[in-house]
Amino acid sequence: MFWYQQRPRNGLKLIASSTSWRYNSYEDGYSEAKFEVTRASSNYSLMTIKNVTPQDEATYFCAASGP
Repeated sequence: MFWYQQRPRNGLKLIASSTSWRYNSYEDGYSEAKFEVTRASSNYSLMTIKNVTPQDEATYFCAASGP
């Protein structure tokens, strides 16, 4: 699964990707300290944004790829 952030008037930016083995990979500028991704199963993922500030205002998307 993939988590994206889209700030107002900007394109999508990949935050993190998560494999079915529950391994998370974060893109430059993003970290687990701020964007915690958990993967309870192969078809369920949750992203928690910690210590939210006005700079976190955005639309967040989750996308999944097929087998």
